[in-house]
Amino acid sequence: MIVLIFRLLLIIAIIFLLYTAYQYLINPKRKLELAKDRKEFFLLDDPETIKKNFLLTYKGILFEGEKYLGTTEQSFDVITIIVHTHNPSSLKGLERNDLYFLEKEILIRYPNAKIEWKYPINRLLILDEH
Repeated sequence: MIVLIFRLLLIIAIIFLLYTAYQYLINPKRKLELAKDRKEFFLLDDPETIKKNFLLTYKGILFEGEKYLGTTEQSFDVITIIVHTHNPSSLKGLERNDLYFLEKEILIRYPNAKIEWKYPINRLLILDEH
């Protein structure tokens, strides 16, 4: 009887470990960190929740986008997105074309949004206009 209980507990422990490993592998924050380490593009967003900011990584730089709800001609939608980074020193090597790529990717998900970049990222775009 004790052997049977031990086997049952062992099976439950293995199932729990497999479930925990599966949850770890599909975790979106882990995927974001992995993409950041590999210097790839990855966008972590919950489009159904306007109050929740999105995170994106590109070339090893982590950006955060704040979404703001407003009205369009036909509905309520995200009309403004303010993008910034918490670590401005990581922007070294970022080019104007990289910002255009990021804008294009954001606009695919939020076509009615106007994208604003916070300092110091906006300085790169302002220098382009002069």
